[in-house]
Amino acid sequence: MKKVLIATTNPGKIREFRELFAEMSLDLVTLRDLKIAIEVVEDGNSYAENAAKKALAYAAQSGLITLADDSGLEVEALDGAPGIHSARFSPLPGATDSDRRSALLKTLEGRPTPWRARFHATIAIAFPDGRLVFAEGECLGEIIVEERGTNGFGYDPIFYIPEMAKSMAELSTEEKNQISHRAQAAKAAKAWL
Repeated sequence: MKKVLIATTNPGKIREFRELFAEMSLDLVTLRDLKIAIEVVEDGNSYAENAAKKALAYAAQSGLITLADDSGLEVEALDGAPGIHSARFSPLPGATDSDRRSALLKTLEGRPTPWRARFHATIAIAFPDGRLVFAEGECLGEIIVEERGTNGFGYDPIFYIPEMAKSMAELSTEEKNQISHRAQAAKAAKAWL
């Protein structure tokens, strides 16, 4: 069984990747499993740069095929913000997901609705031989004011998908793993794994 490192400490992402790759013969391990404590600064100018930095750094530390992603929420009314800064969008130190959602809604106040948005994900896979490949995915929707659902993390409760008539956080795991940005990127990544 091929061992692959999932280069994140985000429990929501770890759970999603384990579900998305469940049918493959992979032994998915985490940074915690391997006791890797280095922190990679995500200071790139794109999702691909940030994902590549993490994948390459953790592959060098572990010697394993390493999968890292960078993802974000892009809101049309904010010219694509928060984008690559989605995880750091709230000005509060130690901000929670709830803080980030509040900061986003406050920034959108007074702007005409609907607030069209998309989730974007880029997965970088670094191989021990130095090869680096990318896979991308996106999910279209809009931002809503009222939080809905509990099956998700990040901006999921305020990201509404009109075709499903549900927020991302209202989707079942099976539904989310069919349409989410991370699911789309993971499908593309499976060919490399």
